[in-house]
Amino acid sequence: MQLFYHPEITETSTEIRFDKEESRHIGKVLRKQEGDELIVTNGEGIIFTTRLTSVHHKQCVASVQRLEKQPPLPYSLHLAVAPTKLNDRYEWFLEKATEIGITEITPIICDHSERRVIKPERYEKILVSAMKQSNKAYKPVLNEACSISDFLASERSQAGLRCIAHCEESQKQSLKSVLQPKTSVLILIGPEGDFSSEEIQKAKEKGFRAVHLGESRLRTETAAVVACHSVAFVNE
Repeated sequence: MQLFYHPEITETSTEIRFDKEESRHIGKVLRKQEGDELIVTNGEGIIFTTRLTSVHHKQCVASVQRLEKQPPLPYSLHLAVAPTKLNDRYEWFLEKATEIGITEITPIICDHSERRVIKPERYEKILVSAMKQSNKAYKPVLNEACSISDFLASERSQAGLRCIAHCEESQKQSLKSVLQPKTSVLILIGPEGDFSSEEIQKAKEKGFRAVHLGESRLRTETAAVVACHSVAFVNE
């Protein structure tokens, strides 16, 4: 199944008009014709079966035939991950986390962060592409980048099981030992230079559990994907 994305389609929509970029892909690249069927999602859990009524490289139009609501993930996973020095590594994490299954992502700026500016528009495109490629009906929420201090003070850091994965030599539990299925999970992943001691202490004071992801020392993006897969695995 080839999945298309249209963020503005709703349960009451009877017609879809695709933008220029998607229309060119439909007509010029895929060579779709009037009458062909397209499967579309709005990224909010609904799959629409549509039929093309007009094909033009500037705007394709399709009528909605039927819709099907997809169940959400049996868990909620929010990863707050520091941007990596090399941007393509962070984009790799976004892609793989979306394919595996994630609910929410927040880029956090830490004391040791080497990259402090991100391109949210580019990140959104990565998420949409990965969602379509993996035939998922839910697009992860990408929050605005913020400092770890602001994040720890926000409502987003309050719910469910909360963990901070770090490399500092101190008492930690393995992530797999604290995970439970069908729960809300938030995991903090630091930058290449790890969290500072002060950041780790602040997180602990906020009720975050210190965890490790195994014996190996992992890159930021690898640690984030390992954490994502660990939560998904517990929920299989």
